[in-house]
Amino acid sequence: MEMEKEHRSSHPRLVLVPLPFQGHINPMLQLGSILHSKGFSITVLHTAFNSPIPSNYPEFVFVSIPDNLSEQLISANDLLPFISLLNLNCGVLFQECLAKMVQKQEVENEPSIACIIYDECMYFCDAVAKYVKLPSIVLRTTSASTYLSRNAILQLKAEGVLTSQVSTSQDLVPGLHPLRLKDLPVSKIGTPEIFLQFITNIYKTRTSSAIIWNTNDVLEQPSLREIQKQCQVGIFPVGPLHEVAPASSSSLIKEDNSCITWLEKQKQNTVLYVSLGSLASVDKKELGEMAWGLANSKQPFLWVIRPGSVDDQEWKKLLTEGFVEAVGENGCIVKWAPQKEVLAHGAVGGFWTHCGWNSTLESISEGVPMICKPCFGDQRVNARHASQVWRIGIQLENMCERGEVERAIKRLMVDKEGKEMRQRAKNLKERIQLDIREGGSSYNSLNELIELIMSF
Repeated sequence: MEMEKEHRSSHPRLVLVPLPFQGHINPMLQLGSILHSKGFSITVLHTAFNSPIPSNYPEFVFVSIPDNLSEQLISANDLLPFISLLNLNCGVLFQECLAKMVQKQEVENEPSIACIIYDECMYFCDAVAKYVKLPSIVLRTTSASTYLSRNAILQLKAEGVLTSQVSTSQDLVPGLHPLRLKDLPVSKIGTPEIFLQFITNIYKTRTSSAIIWNTNDVLEQPSLREIQKQCQVGIFPVGPLHEVAPASSSSLIKEDNSCITWLEKQKQNTVLYVSLGSLASVDKKELGEMAWGLANSKQPFLWVIRPGSVDDQEWKKLLTEGFVEAVGENGCIVKWAPQKEVLAHGAVGGFWTHCGWNSTLESISEGVPMICKPCFGDQRVNARHASQVWRIGIQLENMCERGEVERAIKRLMVDKEGKEMRQRAKNLKERIQLDIREGGSSYNSLNELIELIMSF
């Protein structure tokens, strides 16, 4: 166990436990920043794997716990076994650490720990909190609609409806319009028992006192109302967290800020920003079709090619096959970008995204319409809502083909259809801004959450 920073404070302390992946670390640390700005001291208990960077949050205490994960499992990039093993490995060590923290506050008159806030995927924390006699709160980093869709998977499985054909079925999910069976966040290889167990583990009713949600009424009021009917504890939709939190970076990958200089040279609303997130990968054929679809559209683009997301040799080969010459100054390619800053830039008029929930929220918050190319999990649910509910996105449903890519880009960036989407996205942005200000539902939920924590 390693303490990376230590300081004293008279305010109640909150212990945060994030899942060690970029899309989960970001909202947890954003929540920490918000609560710190309200007077709480923050301690982050985290795994050695994908450890946050303490210097980005000098006001927090970071405590690293060994996770005993093998390099083989980490490199396999198989999320469900990884999360399962993480929960098995970390419970005892986290419990020992928390017990020492509780003992220390009693002996040395340290600030008392008000509660533990843990990522829904770190579900071992519930039992740990109970053992050390501390209240706990769950943070859900996916959409409310994803929660309902995962519950629907369990129901459909119980009814014998869930089969291997679900991934291609156009049939609507009962009670979850406009989701089709193919939009459900099931495994690509059917629905293995490990996935069903994962859903059961993260949604099981335990002893937690509340649920925090990185969403809001503007985007998901019907889903949130349905969930509150089902939940035995209060839910607090306080998102988008990145809009409420003080500005800071929690990126695990070094951001290339040179792309901002390139954006400065582009005209208003002309650039398509392309990024498929921190986990998704692209195969050889899809990479080529994406590249030539972008080139043939003649639209300026900023493309993030994350290290490890494509085969390096294939990427270098593509660059030597006339792509660079065809694009010229019309394109900018970087390994990673400061996404919130990019989406806020006036030159950016569209976002080709995998529709991870963080990226979806960031795009909507800046009024940027989307080309939606979901890769796995909840991304299909988010893409369907972006295209059919909020009507601010064009969903690519098939394997990438350069002609389809080119047409989608022109629809979004040039045609009347895209301009109408841009206006709807702008309207959503304005409504969200009102929602996080005094009197808005997210603002009120945050105040109610703070009242609950102070009552512990």
